[in-house]
Amino acid sequence: MNKGDLIEIAAKEAAISKAAAGKALDGMIDAIVKSVAKGNPVTLVGFGTFKSSKRAARAGVNPKTGEKIKIAATTVARFTAGAGFKTAVAGKKKTAAKK
Repeated sequence: MNKGDLIEIAAKEAAISKAAAGKALDGMIDAIVKSVAKGNPVTLVGFGTFKSSKRAARAGVNPKTGEKIKIAATTVARFTAGAGFKTAVAGKKKTAAKK
């Protein structure tokens, strides 16, 4: 599934236009990115949590040459799936569909 497919499904489920669904999705993604970039986690109960995490500097190996290199410390985005999402993916229970 890609962004276009997601917009189409959201528009159909919410009975709104694809343009409105696209704007809503873009707004939501933008809000999540801005919040996580500031260091604030975003929790969607039942779906999961987006947060930033610091990754320490470490040693690595260039696979082409075998030369040892230093990998700098950085901040990365992380996603932790919520309980409802995990059980749905595992096939243990079906998610409730809104109509």
